[in-house]
Amino acid sequence: MRQRLFALLLATVGSAALAADPMNLMLNWTPTADHAPIYFAKSKGWYTEAGIDLTIEAGRGSALSAQRVGSGGANIGIADLPTAMQAVGKGADLKAIMVIYANSPQGFYWLKSSGINGPKDFAGRKIGNPPGDAARLMWPAFAKKTGIDAGAVNFVNLSPQAKVGALKSKSVDIISDFYNEHDLKMKEFGADLGFVPWRSVGVNVYGNSLVANGAYLAANPERVKKFAAVTQRAYAACVKDFAPCLDALTASVSGLSPDNQRDQWERIKQLMRDDTTTKVALGAFDGARVKGDYELVQSLIGLEKPFEPATLFTNDYLDKSVRMTAQ
Repeated sequence: MRQRLFALLLATVGSAALAADPMNLMLNWTPTADHAPIYFAKSKGWYTEAGIDLTIEAGRGSALSAQRVGSGGANIGIADLPTAMQAVGKGADLKAIMVIYANSPQGFYWLKSSGINGPKDFAGRKIGNPPGDAARLMWPAFAKKTGIDAGAVNFVNLSPQAKVGALKSKSVDIISDFYNEHDLKMKEFGADLGFVPWRSVGVNVYGNSLVANGAYLAANPERVKKFAAVTQRAYAACVKDFAPCLDALTASVSGLSPDNQRDQWERIKQLMRDDTTTKVALGAFDGARVKGDYELVQSLIGLEKPFEPATLFTNDYLDKSVRMTAQ
């Protein structure tokens, strides 16, 4: 009897796996704490249970992720929303279906001992970041908001992993980085660390968002809706208890410091929270904010092919019963 039950269980699992449809997701960068919920849901079999055979691919910046999704090279991707806007302005076919960072994670870091006291001292300095990084693409917006000549700085190409070392060696004067790793830099540089979050100077644009290829979305609305619901559920679960999510992440990705990832997640929860994600749905966009972000991108950077900002996003695939915690 026990053998028959075991065989039935194996057959059921096998049938579920065979019934799952392939979907590929391209991350914005290499996996870290902000991607942990996705790895957690995959490890728990939630995507498979929803009929999705999910493949996760590491990325090399929001620009590349948006391009890949927009051209159909990836079904779903994670990209900074202003970067996704610029991709759509160049003809990319994509739509944002869920926001992860309701607040901008972007920030600039420097050493106070270098003589930099704030953005006004950036002129003539070297800023280190990857060439496909959203901070570089959105630099003109930050520069205008802070009264800096956008051409007065020199950008130096760095991998994400090389940023702290470059700042420490003084091969660059400033680095851009997400607020996620604020604690790591505080531990490294202590009181000498200078920091300005973009949101504090009026550039609080939507950050990392899940974007879907338009054609794929039109052909597979129910599959995308199931993906979004599972992903919301996973993020909500990790907000409640990050330990199993951290385990899933570190089991899938080597070389990560658990302590650093835990610190990151505490910062990420702050970035996920705003009135819309707490009152409408976890991952929901506010149309007025998207329009404001669009107008900022259009006025400061420009779009090759202007479009109606309301067409960039939808909340229709979200489960409205899943909401971000208020605190």
